Parts: sequence; C-alpha cells; structure tokens
Amino acid sequence: MHCQKRCASDMFAPVRAVASLFALGLMMALFHRVTAGAALEARATLALGFLLLAAFLGGDLAKRARLPRITGFLLAGFAVGPAWLGLLRRDEVEALSFIGDAALALIALSAGSELTLRTFREGGVALARLAGAALVGPFLAVTLVLLTVSPWFPLTTHQRFGNAVAIALTLGAVSAAGSPAVAMGMTTELAARGPVARTLLSVTVLKDVALVLLFTLGLAAARSVTTDGGLNVRVVAGALLVLAGSLAVGVLFGYALSAYGRRMARDTALALLAAAFVAAEAARLAHLETLVVGLAAGFYLETFSPTESERIRRELARGSLLVYLVFFALAGANLRVGALADQWPWVLLLVGLRAVTLRYGLRWAGRDPRVAPALARYGWWGLVPQAGIALWLAQVARRAFPQWGVSLAALIAAMIAVHEVIGPFCFRRALERAGEVREAVGDADAPAGGAAIVPVGGGS
Repeated sequence: MHCQKRCASDMFAPVRAVASLFALGLMMALFHRVTAGAALEARATLALGFLLLAAFLGGDLAKRARLPRITGFLLAGFAVGPAWLGLLRRDEVEALSFIGDAALALIALSAGSELTLRTFREGGVALARLAGAALVGPFLAVTLVLLTVSPWFPLTTHQRFGNAVAIALTLGAVSAAGSPAVAMGMTTELAARGPVARTLLSVTVLKDVALVLLFTLGLAAARSVTTDGGLNVRVVAGALLVLAGSLAVGVLFGYALSAYGRRMARDTALALLAAAFVAAEAARLAHLETLVVGLAAGFYLETFSPTESERIRRELARGSLLVYLVFFALAGANLRVGALADQWPWVLLLVGLRAVTLRYGLRWAGRDPRVAPALARYGWWGLVPQAGIALWLAQVARRAFPQWGVSLAALIAAMIAVHEVIGPFCFRRALERAGEVREAVGDADAPAGGAAIVPVGGGS
C-alpha cells in the first residue's frame, strides 16, 4: 500500500511541476503588468525572484526527463525572458547581469582550482594534442569553408575578398571556443571526478586561453587585406591587454583569498561571496573578462595555497546548486536567437562543421598512446558546449568591425545559443559513454566502468 501511494505520488510529480510553472507564469505576467512604471531596481529584484523559481522548477522537470538540470535552468530562463514570453524585460535582465557575473566568478574560481601543475606535468603532451586538435580543427574547417562559400554567405556576399577573409577568420576562431562554466557545472551535477571529466575541463580552459591569442593574431593578419576602415586595430590590440590584465587581476584575487584564509579561517562562504562581487565589479570597471579572472584566481590558489583551495572547494560545493541556478537562469534569459530565424541554415552549417572537426580532431589526438582511448572516442561530446570566451569574442568582433560588426555578433550569438542549449546534454553523454556516471545509459560501445579508462598521464 505504501509503495503504491509513493509510486502514484511520483507519477503525478511532473504534472504538479508543470502546474506550478503555469501558476508562476500567470503571477509573473500579472506583476509584469502591475510594475510597469516602477523603478528599475524594484522590478529587477522581483524579476530575479520569479526567474529563480521558474528555473528551479524547470531544472526539476529536466531531471525527471533524464536531462541535465542545467538544461532546465537555461530553457526556463529563455522561456520567461525577453526573447520569448517577455515576462522579464530586457532592462531588468541587463540590470541583473552583475549578479550573473558574480556567479560566473565563483564557477570560474571552482574550475581554476581543479587545475593542477601535476596534471600539466604528467599529461602535458596529451593535453597539448587534445587542446590543439580541438582548437585548430574547428578554426581551419570553418575558415576554409566560409571562404569557399563567401559569394553566398550573407555577411560576405557583397564584400571584397579581403573583408571575407577577416570575417571567416573571426568565425573560425569563435567556433573553436568552449565553455568552462558548462564543463564545471556538469562535472559538479554528475559528481564526476574521473580522468575524462578532469581532462575535458583542463582542455576547455587551456583551449580558451590560447584562443584569445589565435583570435588576435588572426585579426592582425587580416588587417593587411581588409579595406580602409574595415577593421579597428586598436580593438584587436586591446583584446590582448584584456587577457593579460584579467590574468594579473585573477592572481591578485587568488593571493588575497589565500591571505584571508590563512589569517581568518572563519566565514569563508561570506568572504567568497564578497570576493565574487568585488571581482565582477573590478572586471566591469576595468573592462576585463570575469571568466579569466576567476580561472587565474583558482589556479593560483591550487598551486600556491592548496589547503585554502581545498577549503574553498568545499564551500563552493555546498552552495553550487544556487550558484549554477543563478548563472544559467540568467544565461538563458540573455539568449538571443533573432539571427537564428533568419540565418538558421548557416548557423546549422557552423554547428555541424564544429562537431565533425571536434570528433575527428580528437580521433587524431588519440593516435598518441598517452591519450586515453575514452577521450579519443567520446571526448568530443564534452567539448561541444560553448559560451564564456565566445561571448566576449563576439563583443570584440562587434567593435573591431565597425561596418558589419553588429550582424557578425548576432550570428555568433545565435551559434552560441544553440551550443548552450545542447552543450550540457553533450557533456553528460561524453561522461556516460566513458563510464564516469553511475546512472549512465547503457551503451554497447562504452567501457564497463571507470576502471577501464586510462588516465591522461598514463599509457594505454
């Protein structure tokens, strides 16, 4: 009898969740209308509360549907955001971006603390091959294909060939970008601490840092073939300064957190929260990249103060659900898919090219015996997620190309939106096939368990 009641309760749980979402939507619509003339701060605070409730319910529904909770957070944020139902206004979402940046700083700090010098020493060659394949493959494929179809591609159809080269190089570089936030979020959600999960996170971070150099070098080379006024060289040089400044500020924040932890071991959670908001504000005022600041701070802590790094990881783990809920709900509300409706064939072409080159690039990397077979066969799924650096590169491209930067940034935003939605599912698929998720779906090609996986630093 008790089992029957519990089964019946579980059966109607999704219905209750959908009903709760519907009721919440009606309340949001009502308050959206009532507060139309209120101050922005008040509207944004109310919008944040509704957004988090909607995202939490969306994450619960996604989990019941055997999808990543992060996907539910993203889709719920998109549904109530200005791009679809409009229950959150654009100015409210922009006002809340500061909170999203603070959440990103915490996620990046956690991701950076997962990187160790030992990982680079033991698996340096394998990491270099994996990161190189995931970086060079999409970059070359997208660049060459876009140059081939430049007479028909909307952004280059009326451009001289030199301008088409600059656009192709930009989209090629953006196609190579990943998402440390999704990688860290899925690793935490699945409690995956195996070699494949750790290596995918390391490869994503290394690739994104190297990508900034590739992006700026590509644009600098394109300067000689673009028409006068087609490319703003100062913006290109500024991107390198932003990277260097972000790394420097991140090291300073890492040192400050380490010093605080050694002298005052109490209230670590409060200190982390304060540091996240300070880092986000510092990055905003100095026009730095919050993701890089957090990664550098976490890497500094793990390298020079491992005891404090371990304490910080424990605190971050306790509040991880709320942090990911805030970040991915706001990321979903910020999704811009306007260009997707007009240019969906080109977006799908770029997405497909990226997936194919990631797959065969990692197969090439797997020829080295120091690369784990599971990474060579399934790791490309974990590199599909995209956001973070790609969003920043889109902003740089918009300023670097005064004449067509807005259209280029819109196309990049549409491509990122597709990868943000499918990325968490792809990352989980990589870990399931590698045998690092306990509730993994059975697969005939997957190894029997995590023990069959060869660490990156070992032999095959």
